[in-house]
Amino acid sequence: MSEIAMPRLSDSMEKGTILTWLKADGEHIAKDEDLVEIETDKATMTYQSPGEGVLSIVAPVGSELQVGAPIGSLAARQAGSRLVDEQSSARLLPHAERSDDQTAEVGGTAVGSGGVDRSNGLVKARATPIARRLAQVHGVDLARLRGSGPLGRVMREDVAAAAGLSLDAPVHVGAATSPAMAWPESSAAESSDFIVRSPTRVQQVIARRMAQAQASVPDFQVQTEVAMDGALRLREQLKEAATGEITPSINDIIVKACAIALRSHPTVNSSYREDGFHVHSRVNIGVAVAAEQALLVPTIFDADARSLGSLARESRRLAERARAGTLAPAELSGATFTVSNLGMFGMTAIKPIVNTPQAAILGVGALRPVLVRDAEGELADRSVLTLTLSCDHRIVYGAEAARFLADVQALLEAPMNVLL
Repeated sequence: MSEIAMPRLSDSMEKGTILTWLKADGEHIAKDEDLVEIETDKATMTYQSPGEGVLSIVAPVGSELQVGAPIGSLAARQAGSRLVDEQSSARLLPHAERSDDQTAEVGGTAVGSGGVDRSNGLVKARATPIARRLAQVHGVDLARLRGSGPLGRVMREDVAAAAGLSLDAPVHVGAATSPAMAWPESSAAESSDFIVRSPTRVQQVIARRMAQAQASVPDFQVQTEVAMDGALRLREQLKEAATGEITPSINDIIVKACAIALRSHPTVNSSYREDGFHVHSRVNIGVAVAAEQALLVPTIFDADARSLGSLARESRRLAERARAGTLAPAELSGATFTVSNLGMFGMTAIKPIVNTPQAAILGVGALRPVLVRDAEGELADRSVLTLTLSCDHRIVYGAEAARFLADVQALLEAPMNVLL
């Protein structure tokens, strides 16, 4: 018998919470099969079985355990085991001999395709954790939904539509699972004045880190306005030239400009550590993504070496995986600089908190029209946005921050340079 331990799914993970067992107790599983969904300090991740055997679950759903603590075990298949024999028979049964539940169709598609796993004759829908909780509370059969997420994964919106819920109104997921996992109403929710909600593990970690950063990092900001007319024209040209390809967004152009500028400003591409300043040889940019009830920052590796098109494709891929809750641990680690954009929400400017141990983070505001005087003194319409660079003063000083931000501004105002 081999033990299954709580895995370390991120470089900073200390504890994990069992959200969903994807295999049943006593079920025979193969190596690398999806085994359990675990909420870490960064995201919800699916952990694959480290070996083959009959599963024995030790940690029930909702358990919060230290990395390395036992969550289950795998036993070798026993030839005389009735359970194993029944499971083997179930796998060999033709569809006609299975129960109605086992032969259910998903939106007209046979179970086993799209978002449903038919392994071992059992119906298991692929779904995000919040979709599972919402379905449990509102009595929605996940196996009968066609998921709109990657690989047919059932999303919160799919469950809400099936239950006739409006996502514009508060949607309660209840306390069907661990109180630390969702947004359940507490016993104090009967008050007409307030509702008590328990933060998820990700939210707890974000809150703790932001408080630590505010208390321990002597930060400062430099800010400038950038004329984005050239960048907007470039994007329109790229859009016209694209034939089915992803068109880079304004944010992609900003990320690329930062990546190029970071080559010339290694201090800004550094981290503060107890043993000294770590000046990174690679330019890996984290891009903040607002996911369900969390802020995730997946990493675009070697952003300076990518073409703008490659960077745009990677940005879309990571954003989709972040919102679907399917980011891998490696995709959430290794960033050397961060870009946080709230322009799509109409915010004029953002003063971001440094994402320690990184030396700096760039906040991006909304595009807005302004009237300016051109070189001839005539009034002209311009599109501008505000960039705010927050820096760790222990590494980056004001002059260096200003020079870096000026280089980013110059690249954005002459955007053909980001294509070189």
